[in-house]
Order: sequence, then C-alpha cells, then structure tokens
Amino acid sequence: MTELNKETNRADKLPKSWEPQAVEQELYEGWVNAGYFTPDASSEAKPFSIMLPPPNVTGQLHMGHALDHTLIDSIIRRKRMQGYATLWLPGADHAGIATQTKVEAKLKETEGKSRWDYDREEFIDKVWEWKEEFGGTIQNQMRAIGDSVDWSRERFTLDDGLSRAVQTIFKMLYDKGMIYQANRLVNWSPVLETAVSDIEVIYKDVEGELVSIRYGSLNDDEPHLIVATTRVETMLGDVAIAVHPDDERYSHLVGTEFAHPFRDDLKLKVIADDYVDPEFGTGAVKITPAHDPNDYAMGQRHGLDMPTVMDTTGHIANTGTQFDGLTREEARVAVREALAEQGRIVKEIRPYVHSVGHSERSGEAIEPRLSKQWFVKVAEMARMSGEAVREGDTTIHPTALEPRYFEWVDDMHDWCISRQLWWGHRIPIWYGPERKNASGEIERDIICVGPDETAPEGYEQDPDVLDTWFSSALWPFSTLGWPEKTPDLEKWYPTNVLVTAYDILFFWVARMMMFGTFASTQTPEILGAGPDGRPQIPFTDLYLHGLVRDEHGRKMSKSLGNGIDPMDWVRDYGADALRFTLARGANPGVDLPLGNDAAAASRNFATKLFNASKFALMNGAEVAQLPARDALTDADRWILDRLEEVRVAVDDYLDRYQFAKANELLYHFIWDELCDWYLEITKTQIPRDAEAATEQERATGENTKVVLGRVLDVVLRLLHPTMPFVTEVLWKALTGGETIVTAPWPTAEDTNGGEAKDEVAARRIDDANKLITELRRFRADQGVKPSQKVPGRLDFAAADLAGQETLVRNLANITALGDDFTASATVEVRLSQATVEVALDTSGAVDVAAERKRLEKDLAKANKELEQTGAKLSNEAFLSKAPEAVVDKIRARQAVAQEEVERITARLEGLK
Repeated sequence: MTELNKETNRADKLPKSWEPQAVEQELYEGWVNAGYFTPDASSEAKPFSIMLPPPNVTGQLHMGHALDHTLIDSIIRRKRMQGYATLWLPGADHAGIATQTKVEAKLKETEGKSRWDYDREEFIDKVWEWKEEFGGTIQNQMRAIGDSVDWSRERFTLDDGLSRAVQTIFKMLYDKGMIYQANRLVNWSPVLETAVSDIEVIYKDVEGELVSIRYGSLNDDEPHLIVATTRVETMLGDVAIAVHPDDERYSHLVGTEFAHPFRDDLKLKVIADDYVDPEFGTGAVKITPAHDPNDYAMGQRHGLDMPTVMDTTGHIANTGTQFDGLTREEARVAVREALAEQGRIVKEIRPYVHSVGHSERSGEAIEPRLSKQWFVKVAEMARMSGEAVREGDTTIHPTALEPRYFEWVDDMHDWCISRQLWWGHRIPIWYGPERKNASGEIERDIICVGPDETAPEGYEQDPDVLDTWFSSALWPFSTLGWPEKTPDLEKWYPTNVLVTAYDILFFWVARMMMFGTFASTQTPEILGAGPDGRPQIPFTDLYLHGLVRDEHGRKMSKSLGNGIDPMDWVRDYGADALRFTLARGANPGVDLPLGNDAAAASRNFATKLFNASKFALMNGAEVAQLPARDALTDADRWILDRLEEVRVAVDDYLDRYQFAKANELLYHFIWDELCDWYLEITKTQIPRDAEAATEQERATGENTKVVLGRVLDVVLRLLHPTMPFVTEVLWKALTGGETIVTAPWPTAEDTNGGEAKDEVAARRIDDANKLITELRRFRADQGVKPSQKVPGRLDFAAADLAGQETLVRNLANITALGDDFTASATVEVRLSQATVEVALDTSGAVDVAAERKRLEKDLAKANKELEQTGAKLSNEAFLSKAPEAVVDKIRARQAVAQEEVERITARLEGLK
C-alpha cells in the first residue's frame, strides 16, 4: 500500500461532512463511561476544583447557564489536560420557593387542591415525586452541551450529607448568639404567604395614582397637613406625619397629634426627621412603619408604634374598620372613596408611574410587612469576607467589580433566613410545652437541636424552613463532606475558582464567603487556615462574567419574546457552535449580546476546521517528530513560530480568564493563517505526483506533512476546552490516540521547540502574502477569472523573497513567460525590503466586449448613486432638518460613488 493510500484511509475515518448532532451524544457518554471526568482523591496529581453553581432542581438550562457552564468546562478541560486532578462537582439546589410554587400550581391544575389540603409530610412527598419526575431535565441538557462534570459526586442541597451540614452550621451560629428571632420588616408575598429574599423581587414600573390626603382640620385656618401617597390603603396603619426639622412651614406643628380619620385607637404624631425632603411635594410624608422600609427605619428612630394592617394573604385585617377583609386593591378604592366623603381628598387624583417590587415566582406586588422571622448577625462574617479580598486571599476578576463587593460586605444588614414554606431545610429550633411563669405569662423553652441530637419528648419544631441561599452558601465545602474530614475535602478544598454572573455577587457569592470563613474559624482542623493564619476562603479566584442579552443589548425575557433556548442552538448548530459563540464573547464582567447569526458563524467555523483537517489528512498530514529547523521551508518555520506565539498568548489569556480574547485569537489563526494561507502553501510544497518529483521536492513535501500534522494537533488541543466534540473527532483521526480529553496541553516543545522566532522567514512569508493578495486584487480589477492563468515576469532580487517564486506563481496563478510574452500591465507592490514589479500579459485572459459591458453597467449604477447623493446634499431644506449622522452617511456614500466612477472609468480607458 502506498503512503498516499494509507493517509487516504485515515481521512476516510471521518464522515463526509461535519454533522455534530450525529456524534455528540455518543462521544459524551463514551467520555463519562471511560471515567475521564472522575478524579481520584488519592491521586498525587496537583488538585484543581470548581463547584457548579447549583441550578434549580426543576429548572431548565437557559443561555445564562450555558455561558456559565461553557466557561467552567473550558477551565476544567484545560486543567485536566495540564495534568491536574480536576474535579468539577455538579449538583442541584432544592429551590424552596420555585419548586414549591410549581408543585402547588400542578396540584391546583390536576387535583383542584392547595397545599393546605394536605398535611405537611403528604405535601413534601408530592414535591419529592415532582423532583423525581422533572428534576433530571437540566442534567440531560448539561450532557448535551458537553459538561465534563463528575457525575459520581453529584449532590443535592436536601441530600443527607448537605442537610447535616446545614444543621451543623445553624447550631454553631445559634450557640454563638449569631442567630436570633425578631419582628422586622421583610419582603412578603401574599400569594405564597412567606417572606422572600431581595433577589426574588423584580421591580416593574406600574401605572398608579397619586392621592393627596388632608390630615387634621378641614378648616384652612386650623392645624392640618397634606400628604401624598400611591398606596392610600396603608393609611390605615399611619401613626405619624414627618416633616423636615428646618421646614419653618411646619415647625409649630411638630409634637402635635392629629386624629386618625378611621381609627380611634391611633393618633398621628407630627415628627421632625432629616430624611424628609422639604422640596418634594408638600414637604410632609405619612408614616406607616409596618408597611414601608423607609417608614420602618423612621419608626425605629422615633420609637413609633408599628401596627400591621394586613394578614398573610394581603387582606386588610385587625383595623376595626369597615375595610377589614378587603384585598389591598379593593381597599385602595374603598379607602379613597371614604376619605373623599369626609372631604379629605385634596387636589385632583392624578396618574403616577412608579417602581413596585413584584414576586419573581408568583407575580404579585410584594408587600413590605412587619413579621416575626429568624435572622443571622452578619457583621463579623461580612468583615472576614471583606478582608479575604483585601488581603488577596481571594481575587476578583475583573478587579473593577471589587468596589461593588465591598459596598455590600462593608454595609451588610442582618440576613432574614426563615421562610414560611414546607419544602426545604426545616429550621432546627424546637419549642417546649407552653407553661405559665410567675407573672402568669405564657412562655416556652426554645432549644436548637444539632444533627446528632434529639429534641425532648413533647417539644415541637419551628414550622418555617431556611432560605434556600442558606444551604447554597455552604456549597463549596458541604458538597465535599463537611463537617466530616473526608478525603475529598482534604484534596479539593479550598476550591480554585468560582465562575458565576456578576448579578449574584451579593446574594450568593458574598454569603459563600461569609459561611466559608466562619466555618473555618469553627472547624480549623477540618477546613484548615488561610494564608498567615487568616480564615480559610472557599475559593481562591472569583471570575464574574456578564449577562447574556439579545443582539440589540436588551435583557432576554418572555414578555419581549427575545429569549434563545440553548437547546435550540445545540439542535440547529451543534454544541460546539453554542459553546464557541459564548466563549468568544465572554469578556470579564461585560454583558454579552447574542443572535442566531453568531451561532451560524461558529457552526461555519467548526465546518471550516473539519474540512481543513480532512484535506490535511488526505494530503498526508501526520503527527511525528518535527524535522530539523534548517530542513524546513520559510513557510514551515513561519507557521510553527506563529503557532508558538498563539500558544503563549492563549495560555496568558486563559490564565487571566480572558476567554473572548483567547478564542478570538484561535478563530483568526485557524481561519485566516492556517486554513486560508498555510494550507494553500502546502499545496505548493507537497508534490501532487511524488514519483515525478525530485528528491528535494519529496523531502520538502514529507517535512511539510509533519509540520501540517503538528500544527493541526496543537490547534485542536488548544481549541478542545471550548469545542470538545469536533476536536475529539479530528484529533483521534489525526493521531490515532485514545482521546483528546486527556491529551497533554501544548507546550513550546510541541510548536517550534522553544527556538527563537525566525524573523527572516516571517518577513518573507508576510511579503509573499501581501504580494499575492495585491496580484489577486489586480486580476479581479482587470476582470481576470481566478482560475485563469496569466503569464508574468517576477523580479524578487531586491525584495529578498528567495525561494518564494513558486509559491507566488501558484497562489496568484501566474505562469512562466512564453516566447511571445508581451506585458500588457505592470503591478508595483511595496514590500518590507523593496518595491516589487510584476509584468503581466492579461491580453488573452479577458473577454474585452463582455468586460466592457459589465463595467458600463457598473458605471451607470455608480453615476446614479453619485447623482442621488449629490441632489440630497445640495438640498438646503434637507440639510437643515436631517440629523448630522444621516448627512455624514450620505456624504460617505457620495465619496464611495465618486471613487467607483473614477475607478471604472479608468478601467474602461485601459480596455481600449
């Protein structure tokens, strides 16, 4: 069998074309079954670990997840190739509110029941059934995009081990007096009947009405104040009216009281507070401490009563008025009408657009509500979290986001951790039987029960569950076995990097930092100490990427209909195209606009790489020992040196989490330099007929095959972290290796052997490229078809293009001179060393009549454009009204048209 036949057979191992959907699933399952993603904790290899930000258990992969996963997988795959014992640990969050909401909606739809129709355990069983039925969706999608996670270590925030960790840290905090119960103002969801966190509140502009209420006397000559509100129903809980201390209009009223229009049990005291803006409205504001955050703060400062006027479902309650039992919306109308009857509505009620918080899960307006909840004191943990970044124990990428991090941890309020749900970690607080104390008051013992303890008989557990973020804040170490000292914890903690979006820097990242540093101070023998004895941190690097937006920069949303399902892209373009599009646009901390055109371009890139590799294999590319440098052509040395430059730059970019720059560099090197340039050069260096070639030509060809094979080998390995599927198929066909997944990451030995760059070779190839490009452009301008051969005289002596004549002639399609050569055109190209003059005979290559006809048609089109733009620019009325940008655009069109007229006219003259 000849050498060519052997190489042809290697190329035949590849499919006819790149169809990712036909191979991706099988490749992925093969990787998993081979155990490539499952590291050994007893391995002597240096550890590297990343914890997957746990998605909601019943969720689906959206484009933000896909970006997150792509970047993490890129990091992990590279580190695996670099020889680390890499652990990417997957898992899911029980997502208390989100999951319970879905289950309640399903029960209402299928059974016509609510959770209150079941006892607690029955309902939780229903949720577990839901989890088993729908909880695997996102894991299947992760497999589809190629996540190289260790499925054998998958965790769930409600599994036994993580539940034990939650109970342990809760008791640690409680025993240190850092968990307490108090009446505080919280975000309340009347539909879900629970407190919700800030991240579960979405603010929307709402069209409301501004109602001005008159408190005090209806007689203008007697004491009164006018206040304006968009929530007139909350006046049922008003206890004060605030004015600015320096506002002389109202100074005489401070300290006085007004009767409440509807409640005999409340008096409205006039107070002075710096918070009030005397320039806004009337300079007086109503104070409802139990239903407004700013009023609550003022109520605390002034020791005001804080009556709650709504129940857990958002209905008016306990006011002793005719409004009890009405919904908030019904009361808003009824109270306004009742005030109007009293003559207390002043001015005309006018529309008013204002921002209102809404529940992300249930959609209704959030009610700020005074409620008895459990809280965590965060001051000391927040301080440790801030110091961890200030001391450099954890580095934030990009550093521009550090100020935002410090804003939060340096001014953090105590954290409300209780939720009035059934699905989640039940708070491990137990209450003893009720008893009367010496004063006749009812009291109960309160105890915190740890994971290895049992509550005394007769004690009842607190019905609330913990905020989902409480358990996910333990994720970096609870997933590895804490509070036990496990081999996994010893090997992979602290983790190396956390990758997530900047928008949850406070809600999740800061809380992981808080709990990580706190847990290390309580269990240093398990988690170890950080640098210089400081608290251990959960991750050494924090990489924050931006948010995915549509191609116009708008946030993706259902209401806009501009969302993109990443699974659609996997189906239409392939997982590699999805991943490459995301990674190529991922600049640290910067939002990423996306559209289908970008995915199509990435698919075309994968196809280009596939076709180029198949061509290389068909032409004998192989991975072998590189020949001696002096045995290589200028082009071979140039591509190897460029490959080394690219390798060094890609390493530098990836070390600094500059994914966009790394992948953009690979894209242009592979497409522009390897495929469009070096592959074309190899056609001139690998003999088409080896038997007819000289010994030197055959030797050059064999060397070029090795260089081509080596370049492909390295670029496939460099590209593998981002595009794992196509690189696996091509690398195995090229090398015959088992898998690229565990292939070594490229080094200088793989490229140019660490040799200094051959500047002369680089200059010659760059000059040859420029000369060929100019010759091709000239031929096109002359109407010469690309396939048409044109005789030409080349003089390279002054330009030092030794050895490049064959290359230039072949790629510019310039043949040697014939006996009857007569130059009909001359091309001059300025190169780095000198100007090269190329004499060409194009007389037999152009159909003059056809070319003249084509040019005359183009000239007419250019003249029409010149006439139209000229007419607009001479129209004074147009110029006076049109935006400057529009005028500039027309001027630019006119300039282009003028250039076209001159170029085509000159070409027509040349044809004579």
